[in-house]
Amino acid sequence: MTVDADLVIAGGGPVGLVLALEAHARGLRPIVLEPRSGPIDKACGEGLMPGAVSALSRLGIDVPGHAIRGIRYQDARRTVTHRYHHAEGRGVRRTVLSDTIRAAVGVRGIEVRAERVEQFAQDELRVTVNGLRARWLVGADGLHSRLRAQAGLDDSVSGMTRFGLRRHYAVAPWSDLVEVTFLPDSELYVTPVDDETVGVAVLGAKGIDLDAAIASRPPLRERLEGAPIASELRGAGALRQRTRARTNGRVALVGDASGYIDAITGEGMRVGFAQAEALADCLERDDLPAYERAWSHATRYFRLLTEGLVRLAGSPARGAIVPAARTMPWLFGAVVERLAR
Repeated sequence: MTVDADLVIAGGGPVGLVLALEAHARGLRPIVLEPRSGPIDKACGEGLMPGAVSALSRLGIDVPGHAIRGIRYQDARRTVTHRYHHAEGRGVRRTVLSDTIRAAVGVRGIEVRAERVEQFAQDELRVTVNGLRARWLVGADGLHSRLRAQAGLDDSVSGMTRFGLRRHYAVAPWSDLVEVTFLPDSELYVTPVDDETVGVAVLGAKGIDLDAAIASRPPLRERLEGAPIASELRGAGALRQRTRARTNGRVALVGDASGYIDAITGEGMRVGFAQAEALADCLERDDLPAYERAWSHATRYFRLLTEGLVRLAGSPARGAIVPAARTMPWLFGAVVERLAR
C-alpha cells in the first residue's frame, strides 16, 4: 500500500505537535495540518504540571517560562499550600509553548501544512484527507473539534457547563505557586508565566466577569492596580465535551478533541501529552483499537478527580473545599502530587 504519510494530524497545537514528535521518534512519518499561522494562543491557565515538563524534556524540549513549585488554594479566610516534592512545573505563555514545540518539529523535518481538514474518506487500509493518503488520521483540533464531529464521535453534552476567561498583566510574579482562589461562584487563577508577567484566569458559569472577579479579591486587585495589561481578554468554553469513543475505523482523537471535563485541576497539557505518547505506542504496533484502553488508563485519575472536584464546586459543599484541604493537608498534597505526575 502506497501512502504519503503514516498519519495525518489535524491540529498544530501543543498536543498535536507532541504527537508528531512522538510518532517521528518511533520511525513513523507524520504530516500536521494547521490552518492558523503565527503564534497560536488559547485561553488557558498556562501552568504546566511537572509531568508535562518531563514529557517535553524527554522529547528534547526545554520550555522557557517561570518555575512553578506548587499549588495554593485559598478563599476569603483560609490558605493551604502544597509544594511539589520532586520536580518543578513551568508557567509559560501559550504562544511561547506552541512556538517552542513547533521549532522542535521543524528541526526534525516534520512537515506542517497550512491547511484545514475539509473532508476525508477511509477504508480498511487507509484514510484519504485533503488528497493525502495515510494509514491513520488523528484529530487534535481542540475542544470544538470539527474532525470529531465529522468522524461521528461527538456525544451530547450534559451536566454543568462552564467557561473560562484569561488576561495577562505586566507585573513581576510575587510567587512561584499557582494561586487558586475559590470565590462564591467561580475560581480565580494566577500563574507566573515569565519574570515580568502573570496570567490571570477565571472559571465559572456563562457570564463570568474577570474584572469583577479580580475586584472581589482585594489582595490581588492591589497587586494588579496600575499594571499594564499585556494581552487581550480571551475566552474558552463550553469546557465539557463528551465523545462516544476515541476511535472510529482508522481515525483517532487526542487531547481536548478526545473529550474534556474542566480546567479546574490545571492538568490538561499533562494529560494531552500522555495521550499522545499512548497513541504513538499503539500506532507503532499497528494496533489502533488498543488506544481506547490506553486512553482510559492515561486519563483515569484526571477524569475521576476533575469530575469529583467540579461536582463539589457546583454543590452546596463548595465552601468546604478550602477548609477541608487546610484541615487535611496530607490529602490535599497527595491529590496535587498525583495530578502532577
